[in-house]
Amino acid sequence: MAEFQEVLKQSALHPKPAGLCLQYGTAGFRTNAKQLDHIMFRMGMLATLRSKKTQATIGVMVTASHNPEEDNGVKLVDPMGEMLTPAWEDYATQLANAEQDDLARAVKEVIQKEAIDMSREANVFVGKDTRSSSPALSQAVIDGVSALGGHSKDYGLVTTPQLHYMVWCQNTKGKYGEATVEGYYRKHCQAYVQLTKNASNRTDDQKHLCVDGANGIGALKVREMEHHLQKGLQISLFNDGSKGKLNHQCGADFVKVQQKPPADIEINPGERCCSFDGDADRIVYYYTDSDGRFHLLDGDKIATLISTFLKELLTQAGLDLNIAVVQTAYANGSSTLYLENTMKVIVKCTKTGVKHLHHEAQKFDIGVYFEANGHGTVLFSQAAVEKIQQLAEDANSDDTKKRAALLLQSTVNVINQTVGDAISDMLLIEAILAVRGMTVQQWDAMYTDLPNRQLKVKVSDRRVIDTTDAERRAVSPAGLQDAIDSLVKKYRQARSFVRPSGTEDVVRVYAEAETQESADALAHEVSLAVYRLAGGVGDEPKPLQ
Repeated sequence: MAEFQEVLKQSALHPKPAGLCLQYGTAGFRTNAKQLDHIMFRMGMLATLRSKKTQATIGVMVTASHNPEEDNGVKLVDPMGEMLTPAWEDYATQLANAEQDDLARAVKEVIQKEAIDMSREANVFVGKDTRSSSPALSQAVIDGVSALGGHSKDYGLVTTPQLHYMVWCQNTKGKYGEATVEGYYRKHCQAYVQLTKNASNRTDDQKHLCVDGANGIGALKVREMEHHLQKGLQISLFNDGSKGKLNHQCGADFVKVQQKPPADIEINPGERCCSFDGDADRIVYYYTDSDGRFHLLDGDKIATLISTFLKELLTQAGLDLNIAVVQTAYANGSSTLYLENTMKVIVKCTKTGVKHLHHEAQKFDIGVYFEANGHGTVLFSQAAVEKIQQLAEDANSDDTKKRAALLLQSTVNVINQTVGDAISDMLLIEAILAVRGMTVQQWDAMYTDLPNRQLKVKVSDRRVIDTTDAERRAVSPAGLQDAIDSLVKKYRQARSFVRPSGTEDVVRVYAEAETQESADALAHEVSLAVYRLAGGVGDEPKPLQ
């Protein structure tokens, strides 16, 4: 087969370091950029095979999201803008780890297993973030695409969600939108402008937002987008990449984990701020109060704000559509209680990882999903979109119903439904606060988070931990869940769970309780139980001071 001669010739220019073994996970491949050249070439080939198999355009995004600047990574995007299907994650791992002499056989195996017609056309969209390693690595992807006779379109610098959006637009032949960066801005910004026309007498103060771009791609794209907002949002942009390192002491992950604003940012009391992560697929909000105390509004608070707004509009419109919020075990217990008891919204819990939440959200007319880290979006079923549209166009519907339907229509268009998107989530949050006339403090006061603590325990093999019930209960090792249950009983409003990390030999411990002191004590005691029963390495976990 002639194309395999080309594969061997081209792959020799992207050699695999001997003995290197990497696993395709929820975030694709991610490691030090120096080790990724061969991975990128091979993912270009895999995307070409996936395109031939699905007869659709596939995306390849070069990014390491919230990782340090010296790292990089790659994610594949499936035809409807969703993450790569799990069966093909296995192919990605096999191809990545095949030694040079074995690569042609590994490629042939995928072709045979999937019965791929190699004469079909293949189209691959490629995007990259702002890391210095990204240009060379995205070129390696393009080389991999051409090695199997595919066509590539290089979008250059884009956020991860923008590339997901392009892929869906392309595969729906423009029904979802125009597959250009300008098309993305126009769609989301016009819907934002339309929504905020329903906000009465907004002052410049209310329109003002501080945005921390994590010194990444999101900052560049916010700058490009601003003029489309027609002065409907006044953004002060920090960490825009002009100085400072990507994700260093800034960005959504830093703010969420450290529970404090990015370094070197002066924020006035009560001022609304948000932080993106490096590739702009996560967002968290925060402010400081008049006493200088820091308040974080994470993915749980965002999901609550959005679902409350949507539920109110559905009620006003008289539309009988089911709405659910999908969370993980990390969701704060207060948010779950508020949604179930006060808002009367269906709440579902899934395993950690956006692909699990996305899949669960697809089961409802409207599925709102967010991880606590700020990664999430809203999905609308085709039936829901059609019902909203019919009502908006119905000449006989009364004013209240029609207004609610039009607001819902604009809301659908503000949202990037393919994947969590910091920019589109920001526009949605800002629009909701404007339409409801809410301050960030009023949003924060919807419910009060239970104090919580996350710790990690080093173990010799994380696979000894097995969980069930969406990771909320440990099945093995024997005795661990009993130990956790008896520790939880010691504290008021307490809950704790453990789960193995997806990337390193550590066990993650989460605990919440009525007071911070109790949450800290519970987290420490559960860490000790993990250390003793699950093969801890190094020193025993020390109590938190």
